[in-house]
Amino acid sequence: MLTLKPINTCDVLEGHKNFKKNKLMFNSLTIHDKPLFDKYLKDYRFKTSEYSFVNLIIWRKGCDISYTIYNGTLIIKKRDFKGNYHFMQPVGYKKENLRCIVEKLRDYKTENKMPYLFKDVESSFLDELKEIYNDNITIEEDVDNFDYIYATDKLINLSGKKLHSKKNHYNYFLKTYNYAVRDFSEPNVKEDCIKASQAWHEEKNSNNEYLSYELEGIREIISNSDKLSLKGMAVYVDDAIAAFTIGESVNKDMSIVHVEKGRSDIRGIYTFTNKVFVEKYLSNTKYINREQDLGIEGLRKAKRSYYPLKLEEKYCVNL
Repeated sequence: MLTLKPINTCDVLEGHKNFKKNKLMFNSLTIHDKPLFDKYLKDYRFKTSEYSFVNLIIWRKGCDISYTIYNGTLIIKKRDFKGNYHFMQPVGYKKENLRCIVEKLRDYKTENKMPYLFKDVESSFLDELKEIYNDNITIEEDVDNFDYIYATDKLINLSGKKLHSKKNHYNYFLKTYNYAVRDFSEPNVKEDCIKASQAWHEEKNSNNEYLSYELEGIREIISNSDKLSLKGMAVYVDDAIAAFTIGESVNKDMSIVHVEKGRSDIRGIYTFTNKVFVEKYLSNTKYINREQDLGIEGLRKAKRSYYPLKLEEKYCVNL
């Protein structure tokens, strides 16, 4: 009996005389690409915040994010904060085609003198690369970009000795301030949040290029919060906005808090905002991802003060 070997699309492409000549053409990411990204990301159980479409939109200009579809796979190209380009791990590939896809990206990397082939790599993809390339792979932990993962019930209840000081800040806020919690759907809340993010930006450092990109990204996701299925909440003290936060549930296990801004002169405002937002909007998932600290000492201290369950690792990879 004649046994036919299944056709590997990559084998066909590699044998074609124009395989090397077919240039990858990238499109700049826009809000209108959501249906396409949803198609590829809906079945991908990502563990980090990098592969959320909302996160990509926030940083689409700051990181010059672009994409292409190659061999039925979503390829995302990104610039890091040092100005160097890399690929995120491919999304939607078939395992038998992975080597071909990687080699195509490897050629692009060489032609464009990119220092890294992949960044934002999760452990599951790293394992698949190791199966193909064995020891011919260079891996670096991207420690400043590890995501902080928390148990949802811990953030809601602030239970245990470790979170006792957080509970005190929360109780102080309740007793001290005349406050109100308002949803994005209520009149003028979105507009107030945009104004508050502008004020926060000016207070921190209006000349910081990446804070300016972040501000632009926050404006865009607030303006498109319904289209992006985002959950948003603002806290008012004495009828003036004092904090706001934005997040989403990305699968049955994990929600992501993308934005949290508050006035530093109001004791307990961050603890109150964090607890109430998770309790009110994100309690249906087991874990809360509060993203990375970017190596910023103050941010690292704040995130560690909530005692995360784990840090979700990300890697930089070269072959």
